[in-house]
Amino acid sequence: MLFGPFAGLNPKFLKHGSVLDLPLSVRPKNLIPYLSVALKNFDLVVYLLKEVSKSRKKKLESLREFVPNAKAEDWTYYEAGQRAQVIKPAKGGGVLQFGTEVIAAKDGTIAGLLGASPGASVSVSVMLEVMEHLYKEDFKNFAPALKEMIPSYGQELNPKPTLAKKILAQTAKTLKLRA
Repeated sequence: MLFGPFAGLNPKFLKHGSVLDLPLSVRPKNLIPYLSVALKNFDLVVYLLKEVSKSRKKKLESLREFVPNAKAEDWTYYEAGQRAQVIKPAKGGGVLQFGTEVIAAKDGTIAGLLGASPGASVSVSVMLEVMEHLYKEDFKNFAPALKEMIPSYGQELNPKPTLAKKILAQTAKTLKLRA
């Protein structure tokens, strides 16, 4: 089982990248957004630096907030994953994005997802958004098939609690989950 109460900070852009990834990415064009985000989120920067510099003993103390009887010999420290944060240029410098964002070439030849890993809860939504970017002209033709596969496709469920409950019940039945 993986459990991670510790935050981290890593200059690598990929899990097995280089510690030079971040420094080598700095260009005159993105220096102001980088510095702006660091200043606007200074508390976050300080927090991450404190987390990174924690000793094993201090990490165990943090773990005990969640698992009070945790023993050091029962736990192995392992870097389980890495989340990338996107810095977008904005008026006055830059903005730190905490979610995910689909980006695409204007000509629709390539699209991708930047930011935090979306996980299963939004992966279908993200894939549909990527398809919209890549197949701008033909996407409306996909609607009947999408509606058949995803009964709630194209509908906002928040203002329709009855429909939301129906969709949740159908999903639970399909996935053989207990209601």
